[in-house]
Amino acid sequence: MRSTTGEHWIALDHVRALAAFLVFSWHFLHWSDGTPVAYAGAPVVFVLAPFDEGHTGVALFMALSGYIFAKLLDGRRIMVGWFLWNRMLRLAPLLLVTMALAGLNIAAHHGDYVAYLKSLPLGLVLPSWPNGGWSIAVELHFYVLLPLMLVVMRRNPALLALTLLISISARIGLFMQLGEVKSAAYFTIIGRYDDFALGMLAFQYRRYLKRRHRLALAVLISYCAFYWAFDWFGGANGLTRSWIWIILPTIEAACFASLIGYYDQSTSFQDRGISWLVARAGAYSYSIYLMHLFVVNHMTHLIERYVNLSNFYVALFWAIPAFFAMLPLGYLSFRFIEAPPLAYRRRYAITDPTLGKPATAALGQEASEAL
Repeated sequence: MRSTTGEHWIALDHVRALAAFLVFSWHFLHWSDGTPVAYAGAPVVFVLAPFDEGHTGVALFMALSGYIFAKLLDGRRIMVGWFLWNRMLRLAPLLLVTMALAGLNIAAHHGDYVAYLKSLPLGLVLPSWPNGGWSIAVELHFYVLLPLMLVVMRRNPALLALTLLISISARIGLFMQLGEVKSAAYFTIIGRYDDFALGMLAFQYRRYLKRRHRLALAVLISYCAFYWAFDWFGGANGLTRSWIWIILPTIEAACFASLIGYYDQSTSFQDRGISWLVARAGAYSYSIYLMHLFVVNHMTHLIERYVNLSNFYVALFWAIPAFFAMLPLGYLSFRFIEAPPLAYRRRYAITDPTLGKPATAALGQEASEAL
């Protein structure tokens, strides 16, 4: 895909693919009712716990979004109007198609499609857009905040880090008031702000992450151990009213952001072989993310005709080919729905000498953007 700014970063396409697979595996393994793999318990192999709690892929997507836009806009001044215009061209076409298909599905199953249509405008504020579309609304909230966040980070990165106290305080207040904070922590900018801010800070401090292999391994193991404990004590399905959601967004964001920075700065991949295949999954991750809910349950039922998927390890193994089977649909979605409007994009970032020399390469090369 071509961008009006920036470069093509294969490593970040790999991260995007992993985020999409985490979300896909969450629905492939558990759907919405704990089938075919029950919600209870955690895998003995603790490093696989994040796949059993694959909803964490949303946090990875959003930390990556913060990192990428900090990277794209490094040393450049953003033209907010054209930036928002470009993001609308990138996200709106497939989102609208997904909304339409979800509405047709509701009508075909004699559901209350009138109530569904009424809920769509509210989706700009409330998490009511279908098929994970609620996260696109959260991205839009980030885009509105991004110019201010850039100003704060460029003045003093520590000030941006301190703004996390605002989101954490908001979650504490909601927990004390309502007795639960999962809804806000998972579905709204109140929780997701941490992902975006720490993603941006990971790029700002990327030099401290480059080739720090032991540090990256320690972060990864710590994250998996934490998520294994979270999964064991009930996970997202069983700890809906737990105080852990006050700090969970910050923990996820800090781990993912640092690992993204490490992977981006410490690896060098060629666009061929397995790297190419995984990068293709990353390139089509937006399509896979929004569209997989239409087919993933059917894929599970089809495989279950021949294989017992109640075992976590068996189901996770089969989730891999099922995920890559989504690539043709992702390609068609990108080719015929997402790509055509991109011809109307405008350049939204200009090099500004007062902001320092950009760390990225010259403009005009092939680029990967966030969702």
